[in-house]
Amino acid sequence: MRLDWGPRPAALLWPTGMYAAGCGEGAFTLQSVAQPMCPIASTAAKCGNCGPGYSTPLEAMKGPREEIVYLPCIYRNTGTEAPDYLATVDVDPKSPQYCQVIHRLPMPNLKDELHHSGWNTCSSCFSDSTKSRTKLVLPSLISSRIYVVDVGSEPRAPKLHKVIEPKDIHAKCELAFLHTSHCLASGEVMISSLGDLKGNGKGGFVLLDGETFEVKGTWERPGGAAPLGYDFWYQPRHNVMISTEWAAPNVLRDGFNPADVEAGLYGSHLYVWDWQRHEIVQTLSLKDGLIPLEIRFLHNPDAAQGFVGCALSSTIQRFYKNEGGTWSVEKVIQVPPKKVKGWLLPEMPGLITDILLSLDDRFLYFSNWLHGDLRQYDISDPQRPRLTGQLFLGGSIVKGGPVQVLEDQELKSQPEPLVVKGKRVAGGPQMIQLSLDGKRLYVTTSLYSAWDKQFYPDLIREGSVMLQVDVDTVKGGLKLNPNFLVDFGKEPLGPALAHELRYPGGDCSSDIWI
Repeated sequence: MRLDWGPRPAALLWPTGMYAAGCGEGAFTLQSVAQPMCPIASTAAKCGNCGPGYSTPLEAMKGPREEIVYLPCIYRNTGTEAPDYLATVDVDPKSPQYCQVIHRLPMPNLKDELHHSGWNTCSSCFSDSTKSRTKLVLPSLISSRIYVVDVGSEPRAPKLHKVIEPKDIHAKCELAFLHTSHCLASGEVMISSLGDLKGNGKGGFVLLDGETFEVKGTWERPGGAAPLGYDFWYQPRHNVMISTEWAAPNVLRDGFNPADVEAGLYGSHLYVWDWQRHEIVQTLSLKDGLIPLEIRFLHNPDAAQGFVGCALSSTIQRFYKNEGGTWSVEKVIQVPPKKVKGWLLPEMPGLITDILLSLDDRFLYFSNWLHGDLRQYDISDPQRPRLTGQLFLGGSIVKGGPVQVLEDQELKSQPEPLVVKGKRVAGGPQMIQLSLDGKRLYVTTSLYSAWDKQFYPDLIREGSVMLQVDVDTVKGGLKLNPNFLVDFGKEPLGPALAHELRYPGGDCSSDIWI
């Protein structure tokens, strides 16, 4: 595995005489010039006046320890009539406010369903000293609003900077139900969609100006949206972006119906996009890959492979570039279902809902939200991941619960319920975020309010939690930190559902190197 990753000159990224308006390899407007406007110099790692983030993933691993974490907290479907809010949590062990919510920023509207978030700029603009990572972009999964939050003025007390109303997105993009936000090297912000204005499936991409946050239009060519959408990741050195799919908003909005699976209404494809032409060039059908959600390229920007977690089939699929330039996919991990009694179906999938790769591309992590376990795999050989750590953090099959396991290919007995600092954890491990050095993994337990309500009613009544797991980065292994617990069941307005985690300085799933 190559570890000498570094920025490439822009001439290697673009055809001669072309540059992207903005910094480095862009994604929107190409202009003709004799030389690239903002080349990513090979000496960027030594730059004394650089932009946001780090020159390489390995440099990012040397970054400072995280001291605070931002995460959206949701009230939709909980019975509490209050707006979602952005929580700031102190994760500095030396702080007197360690493990506490130190600030709450409520949104001005109800029932948005905040979900994932991204930055106004990231390591893709490391070579541009005019850029700084000061705004957190929060798309709303249900209302389609976009909130831009100022985290630069007072990192421990963020404030609302701008609200982009759904009508602006509808008018210019004809897209709705927004999910993943990524910053681009062009200075723009790109956000994926799940559907159109009526809740039908439509996997398009909204482009925002990274300075004014005005809606510019769609990234894809007119009429070129994918049938369904969810997550995406781009890799400019290979002129590629790959997107995933969940289901049409009308299918998933109010809960999970097994009949919709039988009817073929859930996604099972990856879409390969030409990064420069903004159009789909290949559709990959996933065998044993139902509901492909989170997608991660290897962090090494030279890499032409990565992984996607397929929730319902509980598989990890590896995608890779062939010698001829096309892309293929293969299953590399299968979590077997458990035969059960007292549950929705006679077989319970693991339901892989989030995956992460360490910045050195050595370990893959994922969460089985229904079974309740968190896993670590050594991916030094990406074609043959090796299980190196496993930890049960709640889940649906714990002893004493309503579910009886009749047949289990992996466990000899049902795991014990998880109790941390006197709190019995409801739900299962869901969103995960890894520290830059790879030694700490943070976990939250809420997936999506309508599905939380259906699969984990206790989560609605008691609120989600945030946990921290210590990681052995030498031999592999996971160990729960028994002294760390953020209990969102004790929030001032009532139990809340905390979701995706972000560090102010960027992290394993928000930074992309070009």
